[in-house]
Amino acid sequence: MRYFNQTGWLAIFNGTESMIGRTVAVEAWDEATGTALVVDPQRGALLPVTDYPDFSHLERADQVVAAIPGGGWRAYWKDEGPDKTPLTEQVLAWLITAKGRATPITVDTTGYVDDAEDADRLIPPGED
Repeated sequence: MRYFNQTGWLAIFNGTESMIGRTVAVEAWDEATGTALVVDPQRGALLPVTDYPDFSHLERADQVVAAIPGGGWRAYWKDEGPDKTPLTEQVLAWLITAKGRATPITVDTTGYVDDAEDADRLIPPGED
C-alpha cells in the first residue's frame, strides 16, 4: 500500500502492550525543536513523536501536490473480480506527487476508494 500525505513523512511506531504497532502521518514540524508532530486522537492535539515510548523512526511518504480528474481511464485486473474473474474499475482521479509520479485512484461499485497501482493494465479513454 502506498502512503500519501502533505508533509511527505510517516512516523513508525512499534506498539506497546496496550497498543498495536502503527504508521501515522506526520502533520507538521515543531518550529522550535524540528521534531515531527502527529495527531494524538485521545488528546485531540498535535504531539511530538518523541512523546511516545514506542516511536521507532520516520519514513518518507509520497507528498501529494495535486489531484486531477480520472479523464475516462479505467484500471483492469485479470483475476480480482468475483470467483477470480476480470475486474475493471473507473479511475476517479490521478494523484500527482512532488516527484512527478501519477497514481491512479479508483472507486468500486460500493464506493470504496483505493489506489490501482497493482492493476494489470490501465485502459485509456475510448479503448475497449
